[in-house]
This record gives sequence, structure tokens and C-alpha cells, in this order.
Amino acid sequence: MSKEQNSSEDIDIEAVLRDGNWDLISMSDLNKQLTNVIKSNEDEFIKILRQIPNEQLSVLLLEFSEKKLSTVLNQFPVNRWVDIFDSLESDDATDLFQYLEDIDQDKAEEIFKDLDFREQNKIKRLKRYSDDVAGAYMQTELFEAKYTEKIQDAINRLRKEKKKGELENIHQVFVTGIFNRVQGVINLEDLIIFDFNKTFEEILDENGDKFKPISVTEETPIEEAVQLFMDFELSSMPVINELGSLMGRITSDDIIDVVEESATDQLYGLAGVDDDAEQEEGISQAGKKRAGWLLVNMCTALTVATVISTFQDTIHKVVALAVLMPIVASIGGNAGTQTLTVIVRKLALGEIELSDSKNTFRKELSLAMLNGALFATLVGTIAAIWFQKPIIGVIILSAMFINMLCAGFFGTLIPLLLKKFDFDPAVGSTVLLTAVTDVVGFFSFLGIAKLLL
Repeated sequence: MSKEQNSSEDIDIEAVLRDGNWDLISMSDLNKQLTNVIKSNEDEFIKILRQIPNEQLSVLLLEFSEKKLSTVLNQFPVNRWVDIFDSLESDDATDLFQYLEDIDQDKAEEIFKDLDFREQNKIKRLKRYSDDVAGAYMQTELFEAKYTEKIQDAINRLRKEKKKGELENIHQVFVTGIFNRVQGVINLEDLIIFDFNKTFEEILDENGDKFKPISVTEETPIEEAVQLFMDFELSSMPVINELGSLMGRITSDDIIDVVEESATDQLYGLAGVDDDAEQEEGISQAGKKRAGWLLVNMCTALTVATVISTFQDTIHKVVALAVLMPIVASIGGNAGTQTLTVIVRKLALGEIELSDSKNTFRKELSLAMLNGALFATLVGTIAAIWFQKPIIGVIILSAMFINMLCAGFFGTLIPLLLKKFDFDPAVGSTVLLTAVTDVVGFFSFLGIAKLLL
């Protein structure tokens, strides 16, 4: 991945183009600023892009939405696109090529034919992985040394490759043996303290398991790779094939991207919003995606209204019920959302498995009972004093306890069921849970009131 850049909220684009101080700005911030430019003046937008050096432009293009990329695609000649791809590492080059393919496959193929043969092979190789496995996030550029090679020889080779610009963000050397199998991973800061006349074999033998590799295979789910990075605080990790041969590496930059994307998907999913649609500047796609879940929400709201209408006579007899109804639904909904958010997050991090869901249910129901008893008693007492009717306090106490118990149960059950049937547990869960807590809350509150009043 590209190197991190410092954030700058307000960028003087003309000054940067003139002085070339690209290390002082963030490509994300520049992208945001260019979004405003393209809205007001598309010609000015293209003019600016044409002046940006390939190394920075390649990173910037990866930040672009599909709509912005489609605007740019035919504005550059093929040879400019070739230069842009040459400045990217293999994983980013593959991502950019796939974005271009989605926009205009013929144009993408035209660019691909002019790429260097090695670049073509890298893209072909990385394209074959599905988006949810480690191979899709690896890059083939890495610093490798043979088991029998002297440290001095490897360092000399690294120096030459760095001068040529063939390697970036190198913090480790991957030591390989027969059939290119990974024997060890040594940080460069450790490497420099050893005798440079020794071979890597000698260093690994002297240090036992200290440099034992932590690796994943090409088909390892990316969530497992993320967990290994977190558990062992890795800066990069070798990716191997089923025979143990070195295929590439995943860097911490890639893992950060995965975590950020996962967090965004969860946040949008819980609200029933589509991330891809929201990235576009136009309102049509985003509006359609949002409307789908709003339609579901409307149906659930009508269901709730039907439940309330069933108890019209009871509400007319005791006005206090109309005043207190929102409290039951609101607190139950918030309690359920707390449970739902925790469960979805733990599922995403692999901290919960379907096989041990009993323990999860036990914990969440215990919390629901504890909080339900506490807040139901508190609100029941306030209601009894407020309306000078103890029976009103008993009604809302009972309904709140029932609803919070249901909130804990369904806040756990909904994401686990969605996961079991291979649906994203984040998408729309909040809409479904809100429907449950509203229906149960109003039905229990008004049903108990009808029985007792």
C-alpha cells in the first residue's frame, strides 16, 4: 500500500502543484476538495488531475468513487494509465484495474494490453482471489532471502532494489528454503545486530523459535488474518500456498483498510444504508437503497399502529397510558440496540461462534434481566408517584421488564440467525429489532393495562 500522509483540512492545490510538497498532504483530503471542484467545474477538475505526478495520482485514484473514475477514464491516454499502474504496488494495481473494468471493460483491456508483462501477470494472479480471502489483499513485492544466503549479500541486494524503487515499506526479510517455503521472518531492526558474514540458516538455528513465521494461506478468510495481526501486533505477514511456498505478503496498511471497511459496512448496515450507493455523488442510487429499508420500516410501523389501535378503548379510559407508552418502546429499543451492536461487532471480529451461542445468550439475558429489573422498578416508581396510582406503576414496571428481556433475547438472536443463514448480520438488523421491541413493548404495556384496569 501507499505510504501514509499527514492530514491537511484545507489544501492550496495550486501551491502543491507548484512546489511539489506532496508528502505534506493527505490524498483523502485532496479527494474531498476535488469533489467540490468537479461539481462546479469538471474541466478544472481534469486540468488539476493532469498536473498531478503519477505516484500521487495513482493513490488519489484509489480514493475516487466510481462516478469520479468514470469521468477520468477517457481523459488520459493509454500510456498515462500505464505509467500510473507502474507506480502502484501489485495489490493496489489490481484494485484499480478491477475498478476500471467495472466502468468500461473495453478501455480497461486496452490499458491492460500495454502493461508490462510482469505487471499483467501480477494482476491476473491477484484477480483470481475472492474478496474475502487473504490472497486478495496480498502484494507480491517483498524482501526475500534464501536460507543459505549471507546477510551481507541480502542487504546489498536490498540496497540496490530500494535505489531502483522496486521495493517500498520494507520492514522484514522473509527467509525461504527448499521449494520456497518460509523458514523465518526477521525484522530489519533485528537483522542489523547480527554478524553480516553469517548465513540466515545460522541465525535461525541460533535463535530457535524467535523468528518462527506466523503466516496465512491464500485462501485463509481475511477475518482470521486481521485477528492474527491484532494478536501478535504484526507489521506484515507472509502469505503461503497449500505447500507452504511464499506467495506474497499482507501489510498492516491492508489490514487497516479491511478493518475500516468492515466498520463502515457495519455502521451503514445497522442503519439499512448501502455503502456503495452512498459513495456516489448522485442521489438516485442512494435514495433507492435507503427507500428499501424505509419501506420495511413503514410496514413495521403500521404493524405497531395496528397493535395500538386494538387497545383504543383502554387508552381512552386512562390518559396516563398514552403519556407512558413511548417510554416502554424507547428504553426497550435502546437496550436492544446496545445488545445488537455488541453481538454484530463480536461476530465481525470472530469473538463469537455459532457453536457457543448458548454462552452468549446466557450473558445477554442476564444483563437484560438486571437492567430490566433496575429501570422497570425506577420508572414504575416514578409513574406511580406522578399519576398517584400505584397500579399504573405496576403496569409499566411489568411491561418494561418484559420488553427489555425481549430486547436482550432478540438483539442476540437476530444477528446470530442472519449469520447462520449466511446473511450479513449488520444489514437491517436494527430495523427488525426495532419492530420487535415496539410491538412487544406496546402489546405488553397495553395488554397488561387492559387486564388490570
